[in-house]
Amino acid sequence: MTLFHAAADAYSRHRPGLADEVVHLLAGTLRGIRGPALLDLGSGTGQVAAALLPVLPQLARLDLVDADRDMLHQAGVVLHPLLTGRAAAFHPVRAEEFTAPEAGYRADLVTCARAFHWMDRPAVLAVVDRVTSPGATLAIMGDGSLWTHPAPWTVALRELIQSYLGAERRAGTRAYAEPGRRYEDDLAESAFSDVKEHHFPLRRVWTPDQVVGYLRSTSFARPDLFGDRHSRFETEARALLEQHGAAKGGLVEDGVFDVLLARRPGGAR
Repeated sequence: MTLFHAAADAYSRHRPGLADEVVHLLAGTLRGIRGPALLDLGSGTGQVAAALLPVLPQLARLDLVDADRDMLHQAGVVLHPLLTGRAAAFHPVRAEEFTAPEAGYRADLVTCARAFHWMDRPAVLAVVDRVTSPGATLAIMGDGSLWTHPAPWTVALRELIQSYLGAERRAGTRAYAEPGRRYEDDLAESAFSDVKEHHFPLRRVWTPDQVVGYLRSTSFARPDLFGDRHSRFETEARALLEQHGAAKGGLVEDGVFDVLLARRPGGAR
């Protein structure tokens, strides 16, 4: 059972997508490359690929990697109408276990959105080194979580979750452990030590139903963690969110979407 077991539908419907600025930044890394290949690690339901396919008509191959088969199935449903004849493969393995699907395979852009913290990062970086072209770009991206967001409504929501599940942030059946060091430090010790940082401010305004749906997609508040108390929790969460939204003019999330673009030193740009 994966951390996001049975969450594919909620993940697809309620996880925020990529901002246009991020999409165009990623697409720009493939400018001038004929028939490039995209490798997406920790793909979830295919949000990164779904955002990139419409703006990358030259993309020749797409490989999605996720340990959860339900997530990959949902990704296939979402991406099928966007592929327009381009080759796509779905790999139900952990990112650390991915191997080149055929002789001569080389990815030109590797993406990992909101998933790098779940991985054995040195092992993944070694995999990326083995399966990429010399001038490839690795993009590690994320925008945090409603668990860590400091707005009054998210703080109150976190406290409600803790009243049901305990003070520690859950990661499925265990406690969540923060990464021991920064991603930049992991990259500095890898083949992809030439790193450029990009930070995009974002503002989202959520509805109570969107937040409740988002929670169902998370490792820290997925329904099975609550057992037979999940329905009661959602009733209380919705009431709390409606109260905060009415009092504060909406459930506003002001945050930052961070992108690390990493290449081999001296690699083609």
